[in-house]
Amino acid sequence: MGKYFGTDGVRAVAGQFPLTDDFICKLGYCALKELGQYAEKENLKKQVIIARDTRLSGPSILKQLSAGIRAAGADVLDMGISTTPSVALAVKQTSSVCGVVISASHNPAEFNGIKFFTAAGTKLPEDLENKIEAAIEQTDKVPAAVGNYRVAPELVAGYKNFLISGVDKELLRGTKVVLDCANGASHQIGPDVFRALGMEVTVIANENDGAHINDGVGALHTQKMQELVKQTGAYCGFSFDGDADRVIASDENGVQLDGENIIAAAALALKKENRLPKNKAVMTVMANLGCINFLKENGVEVELTPVGDKYVARALAEQGLAIGGETSGHIIFANFANTGDGILSALQFLQFAKKTGLPMSRFAGDWKKYPCELRALQVKEKPALDSLPGFVDGIKKLEQQLQGKGRVFVRYSGTEPKLRILVEGADGEAVSRVAQEAEALYRSKTEETK
Repeated sequence: MGKYFGTDGVRAVAGQFPLTDDFICKLGYCALKELGQYAEKENLKKQVIIARDTRLSGPSILKQLSAGIRAAGADVLDMGISTTPSVALAVKQTSSVCGVVISASHNPAEFNGIKFFTAAGTKLPEDLENKIEAAIEQTDKVPAAVGNYRVAPELVAGYKNFLISGVDKELLRGTKVVLDCANGASHQIGPDVFRALGMEVTVIANENDGAHINDGVGALHTQKMQELVKQTGAYCGFSFDGDADRVIASDENGVQLDGENIIAAAALALKKENRLPKNKAVMTVMANLGCINFLKENGVEVELTPVGDKYVARALAEQGLAIGGETSGHIIFANFANTGDGILSALQFLQFAKKTGLPMSRFAGDWKKYPCELRALQVKEKPALDSLPGFVDGIKKLEQQLQGKGRVFVRYSGTEPKLRILVEGADGEAVSRVAQEAEALYRSKTEETK
């Protein structure tokens, strides 16, 4: 991670550094000065696609960001309120130099963020982020804007058509579903697409006032969606997050199906159709061992990457693979897109399920999760773990308590001031004990206190 860029762009409480007017303007300006050099070389249009979610701080960030981008000589095409994956698609379709999304994804309403996409619709590589950060440090004042600005609703319409064209309309027609739009970017796009496919849709959390984005709803809070699925007798339900690049599902019984359930089901369905290159899927090091072992038992090898959908995307592209993602619901169907797309993933998963002729609960018991405990410690600083005397060796000794049937994984969050401790194994009591001891070990090596 860089000084300002985390695992998914620049993110903070809106109005607090680095999401201040001056920094945002410099970020737009410096990013385009770095990216603009590729425009002529790659025969790209020196224009930038921008979208935002529903947060109240979005319009002011857009104003400053647009000013910086236009000062670098680029035009801005504003999609308005739209999803992160819609920008990744539009950038490629329009041969634009880059795309930008103003969103803090699953975070609460007071947060916001800025993430960039390359002309190929992928997240920026770390070396380019580092160059942008260095340029910001050297920039005192941003010149006046010279590029143009216009609203581009046709790009949103194109994204909807893209989603609709990727599934069998007749197969999905009449299917009863519940959609939880997290009061975010999918609040209109999601229902529009599902209804255009002839489905019977019940929608919750589709306000666009920005004050309640992710507030007790969405991919991190799926209980309301799950209950409504049972109440309405729906075939299934889907919860998106604030910018709709992730999805969590529910079967007809209200049982949650997370990203790993969806990836496992999709991988086996693609394998059955001979559309799973190398019989391999991509997941992150946070994936549950139960899912990994299930896939291996069914002839699907699992490639593990660092946490972050950009690392999953990179592995998929480098190896020519078809499916990958994270427990959180960031899922990439590489034959359609090269970034996580909640709506697309929901439609593809639903299509695989409908092809079986069985209820969605058919996927709920395919494999059993290993007992797992994930702790998130609020931290003031993030010293390198290997710089803490005895910490790494201590974690290895704790992992030995799981007797070769589990693991301990410790990392800092890339988007929040937190240390995450993941412990999983066959013995639930041992998992809980080791998680507690791992937290105590970290606290003993730092000044962090409860």
